[in-house]
Amino acid sequence: MGSVRLDDVTKRYSDVIAVDEINIDIEDGEFISLVGPSGCGKSTTLEMVGGLTKQSEGRIYIDGEDVTNLPPKDRNLAMVFQNIALFPHMDVFENMSYGLRIQGADEEVIDQRVSEAVDTLKLDGMLERMPSELSGGQRQRVAIGRAIVRNPEVFLMDEPLANLDAKLRVHMRTELQRIQRKLDVTAIYVTHDQEEAMTMSDRVAIINEGRLQQIDPPLTCYERPKNVFVAGFIGSPSMNFIDGSLEDDRFESTHVTVTATGIEDSNAITLGVRPEDIYPVESHRRSQTVGSLRASVDVIEPIGEKMFVYLLPEGHSETEPADIDQESLLMSVDPDTEIAENETITVTFDQSSVHLFDGDSGAALVHGLERESPSMS
Repeated sequence: MGSVRLDDVTKRYSDVIAVDEINIDIEDGEFISLVGPSGCGKSTTLEMVGGLTKQSEGRIYIDGEDVTNLPPKDRNLAMVFQNIALFPHMDVFENMSYGLRIQGADEEVIDQRVSEAVDTLKLDGMLERMPSELSGGQRQRVAIGRAIVRNPEVFLMDEPLANLDAKLRVHMRTELQRIQRKLDVTAIYVTHDQEEAMTMSDRVAIINEGRLQQIDPPLTCYERPKNVFVAGFIGSPSMNFIDGSLEDDRFESTHVTVTATGIEDSNAITLGVRPEDIYPVESHRRSQTVGSLRASVDVIEPIGEKMFVYLLPEGHSETEPADIDQESLLMSVDPDTEIAENETITVTFDQSSVHLFDGDSGAALVHGLERESPSMS
């Protein structure tokens, strides 16, 4: 195994900063996901760890050793990318053993490691097949096998499941977790899919515009986001945001007023609440609620285990579509909830799940209005 530490790692391309002073400590055997929108710098960060891209500033340590200036072959890493890139003229055994042969490993060692990888990846009976004779999931397992036979200290994966269909992607992410636990190897996984990151990782590192926004266990990122970006990015569907002001322990916006004690007055406060924490007053699903909002039901989307309801607050703009999108709220309810389009209802918020953010900086001020402390450490 190997720990990984990024110390003020920065990457510049001319006058563009792709990665801006990222600091991350990854423990031995930990599964870390780097997640963020396209172009945020997550793949560039992974490539700098692997030595494929040279950082402009900062240091990189693997298992306590400074590898900042070492080439990829001397970092004891294994990499799996979105493009599987198996050698089409080699069978499965030849593809999986290629790296070991380049290193000059003995035939006995090669046979043993490939055999172990075949057992782990459930590739029995496929060693003589060519890549063209394999399914997408099988080819991806071969690519993973080619990496793990080297017994790396760190496993780097850059969106390895992106080209698979939805069902196979779900299956393979479960398989990757099992493999990582069995090998007890440190893994750094890049994805733009926040659901993938949340389900697979010990911790999630959320990056935006080259800057690390938060690194915490998945549920911490979900329940206690450090800023508006994290709150909006983590969770599907996204958190609802309502802009307003706070004065004399009262948050006020165009459509809703909420009591919020212990926070300094401000002309710019953003209230955040997730769709599952908004519900019709009549349902009484929570004993502690806050706020009251009258709204018309715009669109209903039943999706099986839940139903999404798009709400337009009373008095919303009816002339500008952009204003409607900005003012609308999304509520998630049980599929048997009796509700109809164009109906006017009153909704309320779960008090323990309302978030307040500074409207200027976006920093989190409080998570759950019943809490005494308004600030987050």
